[in-house]
Amino acid sequence: MSPRRAVRLFRPPARGSVRARMTLLYGGVFTVITLAALVVAQRFQGFAVVRNLQDAVHRPMTGRPCEQLPPGGPCAVVPGEDALHRAAELEQDLADSQRIITLVTIVVIAALAFAVCWWLTGRLLRPLHRITATARRLSLSTLHERIALTGPQDELKELADTFDAMLDRLEHAVAGQRRFVANASHELRTPLAIQRTAIEVGLADPSPERLAWIRAELLRNTERSERLIEGLLVLAQGERAPDAPAPVDLAALVEQVVAEHLPQAGRDGVTVTVSTHPVIVEGDEVMLTRLVANLVQNAVRHNHPGGHVRVALSPGTGLVVRNTGPHVPPGRVGELFEPFRRLDPDRTGSAGGAGLGLSIVAAIAAAHLGAVTATACPDGGLHVTVTFPPRPAERE
Repeated sequence: MSPRRAVRLFRPPARGSVRARMTLLYGGVFTVITLAALVVAQRFQGFAVVRNLQDAVHRPMTGRPCEQLPPGGPCAVVPGEDALHRAAELEQDLADSQRIITLVTIVVIAALAFAVCWWLTGRLLRPLHRITATARRLSLSTLHERIALTGPQDELKELADTFDAMLDRLEHAVAGQRRFVANASHELRTPLAIQRTAIEVGLADPSPERLAWIRAELLRNTERSERLIEGLLVLAQGERAPDAPAPVDLAALVEQVVAEHLPQAGRDGVTVTVSTHPVIVEGDEVMLTRLVANLVQNAVRHNHPGGHVRVALSPGTGLVVRNTGPHVPPGRVGELFEPFRRLDPDRTGSAGGAGLGLSIVAAIAAAHLGAVTATACPDGGLHVTVTFPPRPAERE
């Protein structure tokens, strides 16, 4: 072992560290148990030694005394006071030596116990130090780093994997936030650039025709900015849970929203059919109206002449909006729920919308503890389903 490694291994622990507490706890418990076992063993051994000595000293005579037998014959020796004194001294010497050996053994065992516990706890807690070091290095520019802990699937491995999964979600959220800010900046900057160009070019030769064109262009881009800002506000509001949820008749709400969009559908040559069953949802009526309106509006807008939109509501399946329209690649369906994402290249065709419709739907549904799923229809268009949790009374 190198000197640097030895110093690092036996460096003083920080106050309150888990490693120090575990070392003191396990080392102390092991030492107490060993001490108790040694003391009990010493007691039993002491009793056995004393008993054997007493038996040897006070053993009864097996023959006659020597003076009663002929010279050279076997005889029994009667113990005297000197023998008893030597036996007592031997007993005391054995007890003292046994006590010294026991104390030395206790010291050695205690030192080994604390050293081994310190080493073992260091190995057990090494993944925690790795997790801590990774957490300290984390910043917005190092979210790609992972712990990637290897080894058996124990509690520490599960903790490291959970931390890595959290980093994956955090990195995804930060990337989405950066993309959202970049897209929102571009969407807000584009109308301003168009307005500035229209004013500079149109006012260079302020004829009545140019002034009319400037007026129309400014109004169109102002409306586009208003729609974008309104969509961003609704998206921010939709991500919050309702402050005072109340029972909402979703069937009546769906029929009202569909009736409001029938004129636009008629002008675009789109047929809209609706089928509803009574469904009561706990939530905010204004936000739920915006959810249904966005779904129906997208289904009508992203359609073709002669197409159709089917809206169905039932307690079992939830709200289902199915429409015809352009072909949607199945792999890109999930992108439509991200802000400013369209089937066309990003940030084009914005006159028809800002690309926030389905993002608002997903945010409002999540705020009402619901879920949104979408699938691409084989003949074109989307099949969107919104489900809501049952009311407390219905769960019972």
